[in-house]
Amino acid sequence: MSFVELVLHNVTVKPLRLALTALAVAIGMVTVVSLGVVTNSLKNTDLALLRTGRADFTVAQKSVADLLSSSIDAATAARVARTPGVADLTGVLIGTTRLNASNPQFLEIGIQPSQLEAFGVTVVSGHAFGASATHEVLLGYIAAEDLGLHVGGTLHLDHTAYRVVGLYSTGQSLGDAGVMLPLTTFQTAQRQPSQYTLLFVRVTPGSAVQTVQDRIDSAFPQLATIRTIEQFGRADRSLSLILAANRGATILAVVIGAVVVMSAMSLTFVERTREFGLLSALGWTRRRVGTMILAEAVMIGLVGAAGGLALAVLAVLAIQHLPVLIGVLHPQYTFPVFLRAVLTALAMALLGGLVPAMRAAIAEPLEALRHE
Repeated sequence: MSFVELVLHNVTVKPLRLALTALAVAIGMVTVVSLGVVTNSLKNTDLALLRTGRADFTVAQKSVADLLSSSIDAATAARVARTPGVADLTGVLIGTTRLNASNPQFLEIGIQPSQLEAFGVTVVSGHAFGASATHEVLLGYIAAEDLGLHVGGTLHLDHTAYRVVGLYSTGQSLGDAGVMLPLTTFQTAQRQPSQYTLLFVRVTPGSAVQTVQDRIDSAFPQLATIRTIEQFGRADRSLSLILAANRGATILAVVIGAVVVMSAMSLTFVERTREFGLLSALGWTRRRVGTMILAEAVMIGLVGAAGGLALAVLAVLAIQHLPVLIGVLHPQYTFPVFLRAVLTALAMALLGGLVPAMRAAIAEPLEALRHE
């Protein structure tokens, strides 16, 4: 029997113990993968929102519960626009509304029609709304397809009927799945006069973007400039908390998984003490005996990881259909998420198998053979 065959035999000889230990690893995998996928998806959704506007960076209120809770008054926006290096600034008011069961958080963007082109909006059909229009909207072409609406159709938002005067495209699927309204009309409807959610800033040619960001961060301590997803935590506390929870869950999964694997492998050591003594008497080195135990632990970890990955996909599908996350969570099963999960499973297995492997390796052959 080869070394690999011996490892496989030892792992499968106690199927119930294998199943229970692998289940503990699998539960850890479900937590790590599910949180990883959800976190990555929410980060990408937030980044897509920032990239809806054609800008060098975005300005938001610092340390709000979530990005859509940001609020910047018009006077502050005007001062930001006068910052050296700022060529142009577009202020938008962003909100969400329940449109129907399939669109519980339908994206609404209030913007001045004169800033549509600078914001990266292309009217692909119809025309733009007027600055003072009270019942006109531009509908994203993706939203129009989903809702079966065309130019001239009627869209109901918060019990108010609006006429779709045009369809638009921004090049970002999130933005194209929403609706745009005249800024003043939307501010009135939201009872937020002279308020913006985000400011999209373009710098003058030749200016260093980071330098302009630093100037705004220094002059306006209540605001945060965002250009990369790493800077997102400056404004959105909820995403920072999710990222922290993701890291904490990974550490907790490793600790719990390692303890379970260690318990199972320690029991194996007690049951197989005579076997280890016999192997040593037959010429097996301590390193080889220890390696066998670690290999068995890794095998258990991989079995648990495989089951955990399958369960995690099912868990994410269930989470995706929670009413609060419909239209917001778009799961993306990226390679880094799965790599992190596999490495976590290996960490559980190696840490859990390390002590039993050392005990098996240093066991004295004669005493081990006398063990009952």
